[in-house]
Amino acid sequence: MTDTRLLPVLPLDSDVVLPGMVVPFDLTEAETRAAVESAQAKSQGVTVPGIRTAPKAEVLIVPRVDGEYAEMGTVATVERIGRVPGGKAVVVLRGLRRAHAGATGDGPGAARWVHAETAVELPADEQGKQLAGEYKAVVLSVLQQRGVWQMLDAVQELEDPSALADLAGNAPYLDLEQKLELLRTLDVTARLEKALEWTREHLAELEVTDTIRKDVAEGMEKQQKEFLLRRQLEAIRKELGELDGSGEDDDYRSRVESAELPEHVRKAALAEVDKLERTSDQSPEGGWIRTWLDTVLEMPWNTTTEDAYDIAEARAVLDTDHAGLDDVKERIIEYLAVRKRRVDAGAVVGGRRSGAVLALAGPPGVGKTSLGESIAKAMGRKFVRVALGGIRDEAEIRGHRRTYVGALPGRVVRAIKEAGSMNPVVLLDEIDKVGADYRGDPTAALLEVLDPEQNHTFRDHYLEVELDLSDVVFLATANALETIPGPLLDRMELVTLDGYTEHEKVTIGRDHLLPRELERAGLAEGDVTLTDAALSRIAAEYTREAGVRAANRTIAKVLRKITTKVALNELELPVAVDAGDLDAYLGRPRHLPESSLPASTQRTSIPGVATGLAVTGAGGDVLYVEASLSDKETGGTGLSLTGQLGEVMKESAQIALSYLRSRGAELELPVGDLAERGIHIHVPAGAVPKDGPSAGVTMTTALASLLSGRVVRADVAMTGEVSLTGRVLPIGGVKQKLLAAHRAGMKTVVIPQRNEPDLDDVPAEVLAELDVHPVASVREVLELALAPAATPVKQAA
Repeated sequence: MTDTRLLPVLPLDSDVVLPGMVVPFDLTEAETRAAVESAQAKSQGVTVPGIRTAPKAEVLIVPRVDGEYAEMGTVATVERIGRVPGGKAVVVLRGLRRAHAGATGDGPGAARWVHAETAVELPADEQGKQLAGEYKAVVLSVLQQRGVWQMLDAVQELEDPSALADLAGNAPYLDLEQKLELLRTLDVTARLEKALEWTREHLAELEVTDTIRKDVAEGMEKQQKEFLLRRQLEAIRKELGELDGSGEDDDYRSRVESAELPEHVRKAALAEVDKLERTSDQSPEGGWIRTWLDTVLEMPWNTTTEDAYDIAEARAVLDTDHAGLDDVKERIIEYLAVRKRRVDAGAVVGGRRSGAVLALAGPPGVGKTSLGESIAKAMGRKFVRVALGGIRDEAEIRGHRRTYVGALPGRVVRAIKEAGSMNPVVLLDEIDKVGADYRGDPTAALLEVLDPEQNHTFRDHYLEVELDLSDVVFLATANALETIPGPLLDRMELVTLDGYTEHEKVTIGRDHLLPRELERAGLAEGDVTLTDAALSRIAAEYTREAGVRAANRTIAKVLRKITTKVALNELELPVAVDAGDLDAYLGRPRHLPESSLPASTQRTSIPGVATGLAVTGAGGDVLYVEASLSDKETGGTGLSLTGQLGEVMKESAQIALSYLRSRGAELELPVGDLAERGIHIHVPAGAVPKDGPSAGVTMTTALASLLSGRVVRADVAMTGEVSLTGRVLPIGGVKQKLLAAHRAGMKTVVIPQRNEPDLDDVPAEVLAELDVHPVASVREVLELALAPAATPVKQAA
């Protein structure tokens, strides 16, 4: 039998009251006062026929959501009416049980009356009792987390599962929908499951929040502790007299004031110290300023090394470290001689335009990089090498702005800092390998660095103060000048290293390479000796190069072979290696002079092949030009060119053909074949790109040899540009080409007459072994190069 009572309704907005809750209500609100007065009026004896009256004043607290009453509420009794501090009247209600709000009825007072039917709850089963114990433990944990200690005992005494589940009504972390769901759930077990789930989620949030709070508190305590300790440390250091000021900022100020800085640098540094003093310890800008000040204070603003003015000793140092390379040695000696003269005259040494900017250009392996260190030793200066190969960022030269994370000065400033002086020798290695991309062009940044008119006020983006580079000796190395921008090349004094003669290679191998490789192989001096004849054969037949890198590797290979044989007890030290012994260690030679081959195996043994001279990135080299005529019946007409020839070289072939067509009769050549048969000119090696006008005379000679049936002499090499009128025009790289002809075993070299002054740069021992003929016309070339007509060789059909 259900229990139904007529009760006044107390609507409740934005909250829910569950059984067991004791809640105060404000009596100044009209609906609350009406419900309480109506309940009191009924409890004082007013009855309704057919309805049993309640012994105490009761109300039905019904949640109201969006103006709509819920279908279920909580029957509550009026426990007490009174006033709170401040004079406000309140009523305290205690929730008793759930009840369904039924039909409306009539009752005393202004409140709304409804028939409240007591809701029957499903008792908890064994699972519910277990959930009740778990929920009780979780609630106790939440109360402990929140520090609500006065409620712990009351919760501890509760055993009824339904009462435990209804404790969730007091939870501030549950929203209105969740509390309504608990009110509507009559199954105690289900109600416990929901309350337990939501309370566990809240407990996990509390634990995370508590962990964060503890971490923040510990961090704050640590910062405060460090702050106090630093202040105590500063006070102690001040009492001991170790600080003139009261902190780190004053320490920087004293360091700047005591350092010997130029006036403009001192002013900028003190401005940064002022900024540092106004900056908070937690600001990242303080770290940037300290790093900048450390960099400025470590720069050698007023430190210079004294130059060595013993000219004879400086020349001896250069000659000891490097054989040959007279041009660059003379330039350094001239620089020292001028500075010595200025010192003797009492003039000021240093300052604007007192440095030097040299560009050492030449093939690989001639000693450009190692020469920089020798120059620094000869001058008595510090040496720093800056590798520029592959640099694509302009900031590598000028530095980064200080606003960037990880900003650094440019490589030039770092080189000065590393050297520890303002007048070092700085080697800018591989300046021709500098690239450019979206980050800027480093070669453009080098324009100011390498300009003697500007580099006394060089400004790095990181330092942002003027740096005097005018007393620095800059040495730039390059293999090819074509990739260096014209304005940058114009700022440097060009010194060309064209390669070594065979005599110089023998000297380098004997005095430099062999001792170094003996040490690397673990051999003592004198254990292995290579005769000059063996070194000469290595340079001529096993390595054909402008430098000595391949010769160095070849010598190392010989020493490795000998070391292995000694380890196997096949040889005993000491060992002397002569020219004839090289075959046993190195095998047969790779490069044999063309003139030393039998006549039948020489490239020029048939008409149509001529030997030219060219300059490549690896120095001078010989270049063969081959020409052929197609068969009259099966071949076509016209000119075919192969061998990856550039546009200029193709034009040279056209000029040679046009000249022979127009002037061939004067040279007694059967030029009729040129119109009736196709002409093919090929320049091996076919996979190597080639360009330039200096092969003009070679192509003309090859075509003339083909038409006349006269072979080109195997010991003759030639170079020069040809005009349509048969003039031989000047070309470049004469020294490198003559060195290449000498290495290749040529005896006669034909050059343009207007290049005759270039012979002054060629070593005397090379000129002594070559028969050089300056010519002005193609007729002279043909007379020198073609074999006599009395012994013609039949050309191929």
